[in-house]
Amino acid sequence: MNTIATLTLYEIADAAALLARGRLVSFATETVYGLGADATDDRAVAAIFAAKDRPRFNPLIIHLADLSDASRLAVLDGVALELARAFWPGPLTLVLPLRAGSGLSPLVTAGLDTVAVRIPDLPQARDLLRRAARPIAAPSANPSGRVSPTTAQHVLDGLGGRIDAVLDGGACGVGLESTIVGFDPVPILLRPGGLSAEIIARHLGAPLAQPKADARITAPGQLASHYAPQGTLRLNADRPDAGETMLGFGPVTSDLNLSQTGDLAEAAANLFRHLRTLDDRGVQRIAVSPIPDTGLGAAINDRLRRAAAPRA
Repeated sequence: MNTIATLTLYEIADAAALLARGRLVSFATETVYGLGADATDDRAVAAIFAAKDRPRFNPLIIHLADLSDASRLAVLDGVALELARAFWPGPLTLVLPLRAGSGLSPLVTAGLDTVAVRIPDLPQARDLLRRAARPIAAPSANPSGRVSPTTAQHVLDGLGGRIDAVLDGGACGVGLESTIVGFDPVPILLRPGGLSAEIIARHLGAPLAQPKADARITAPGQLASHYAPQGTLRLNADRPDAGETMLGFGPVTSDLNLSQTGDLAEAAANLFRHLRTLDDRGVQRIAVSPIPDTGLGAAINDRLRRAAAPRA
């Protein structure tokens, strides 16, 4: 592909038509921009992996317009249905048993007998999904392992020339990927994200279980090294060492600050944007302030740990 179209809010029908033809379209959600393709089309799904240079063993999240769509693809009952009714639309992905005859490409599930599904909390995204009239696989719209995109320009910077169109929905309000919950058989936190584990636990009346250290990959975002900028990160730093650029949190002296007031929601929204700014500046060494490991802070720290992990 040599060109990439940027579609406005008024061109949702064009984006839906591209998806129906097996093309790749990036679109905004409340979390980050996704790279969408028809989840029933093997070639379209394979094109996602090719565009992102994504490992084939890493499953994809299916984005749907409503609860009835989810029930046609996956077994949605019991506690899973309770969570869906409480938090959909929203930044929650559920990993559920795959229904026989779902029609999904096996590439979507990476050969597993489960599927990750969610309903995004952005009207434009749900309008697109309704118009496309098919399940849409949509990982984050960035080269695999790099910083996730929260604006249309971020998508163009990372995937320009590799995909067909971007439906511009403005800046993402949450700025972190969805929280992922599986069931084994109790609810288990597979990836912290835009919906805090504490909120889910309060709804359930019990904390979420944690995956075993040696558990196999069953959901997106579980790779050890992920969400990484070009530079290296040193976490929980009180001050920068010589040659480091400081990414702060709270009332500290820093080159960039996730939230001067210590607001975790603001920090989550700024995280990927600030990491991209550091990339644009050519920063090679980044010191990051300590961030409370509660609420959205747990998701922020998860992304930072993966960004700081040794890279293959």
